[in-house]
Amino acid sequence: MKISDTLTNQKKELEYSDKVRIYLCGVTVYDQSHIGHARTIIVFDTLRRFLEGNNIPVELIQNFTDVDDKIINRAKEQGESANGLSRKYIQTYFEDSDRLNIKRATNYPKATEHIDDMIDLIKNLVNNEIAYTSKNGVYFRVSKFSDYGKLSKKKTEDLESGARIEVDEAKESPLDFALWKFSEEPPNWNSPWGKGRPGWHIECSAMSIKYLGKNFEIHGGGRDLIFPHHENEIAQSESFTCEQFAKIWMHAGMITINGEKMSKSVGNIKSINHVLESWGPNVARLFCISGHYSKPIDYTEDLLKENLIKLRQIETCYYELRLAEEQEQSEDISLLLVESREKFDAALNDDFNTPLGLSVFFNMIKTINSFAADEKITKQMAKQALPVLEYMLEVLGIKVQTVSDEEVKSIFDLINKRETLRAEKQFEEADKIRDQIAGLGISLIDHKNRTLWMKKEPIKAENQ
Repeated sequence: MKISDTLTNQKKELEYSDKVRIYLCGVTVYDQSHIGHARTIIVFDTLRRFLEGNNIPVELIQNFTDVDDKIINRAKEQGESANGLSRKYIQTYFEDSDRLNIKRATNYPKATEHIDDMIDLIKNLVNNEIAYTSKNGVYFRVSKFSDYGKLSKKKTEDLESGARIEVDEAKESPLDFALWKFSEEPPNWNSPWGKGRPGWHIECSAMSIKYLGKNFEIHGGGRDLIFPHHENEIAQSESFTCEQFAKIWMHAGMITINGEKMSKSVGNIKSINHVLESWGPNVARLFCISGHYSKPIDYTEDLLKENLIKLRQIETCYYELRLAEEQEQSEDISLLLVESREKFDAALNDDFNTPLGLSVFFNMIKTINSFAADEKITKQMAKQALPVLEYMLEVLGIKVQTVSDEEVKSIFDLINKRETLRAEKQFEEADKIRDQIAGLGISLIDHKNRTLWMKKEPIKAENQ
């Protein structure tokens, strides 16, 4: 597998020994998570599913920033503690994440639980004169890290001229960044330098090194984190370990809303909950991986509707295979299945190209559905096709509404009863059965010689 590495600007082979270790920068928990957060998390969830689907173990660490000025200020506005506010939004995050069918990370470290690890890291930097104490806190000396700017491709002289607009006189250089901020106001902790709280960047360095070691396979996050967050992480981490930090830096593109950047001032932020309520988890997932992970993607009603149509194609395909009957073999789809699996995997192995992978996936579905429309799907074909379909669905994180064998029998009993009533011209009674079937979330698929059905995911936006 090759992934575009932001540091080298090249596709880099994913090399690992016993497992792939991924650190994903999580959310700052002061508000509901939005669709932009969801996209990054869905991209990395799909990557993890692909690796695990090919028997490659993954250790995924995703942190929570639960101490931050934004949290403290929001808590003051709402008259509650910073700890209470962050706990509330962590719970909301998990509810959203579970509804999006995101697999739980191996661990979700919280910044507030790793203050000692951060202090130990800062101590090392201070002892080696890479960090210094000022009246406002402890700062990292950017001048001591000659490679500063290597991730973002920013030059220090350009950054210095920009930084002088807001000069902090307590700093030796405008580029130096806070590792520890002095504060008498809670939440705060004791440190060798005085009471205060950690800077944002030091949190991820301390937690990633603690859980994944000094040099791990992938460090991920949104493109908005490249500078200053990930740039500063590299500087402090490599100064601490004297080793390369992450082997690959993988960044997901932003989501715009109808061509505009999401922002509170414009009032166009779409919360995960809003998207789930309107479109459901499967459409949300298909939308988030419909463009290449590294590029921006625009949230529009038209694009969501396109993905809803594709979801219905998936559901139709699944049920055509699930309800296939014994009949004489009419088509050989083994080559289609082998080629689809190979091309799907090849697309994802080549810089995790989910749009190309989806194109292969839907081409396979379209072909199977066309056989089904001609009543050429046999039980033998279904036996071959279902494992390939289910593998791809598992990788994509798409959950089709399934039914048990008992439910299959009872629904067919109702359909047969309806057909008998229609043949006897008892249309009123037949319509009652149809309504009963619809009440179970079942949609009928009429073929020339038989009526099949599928259980559709209810989508609120579809009926508006």
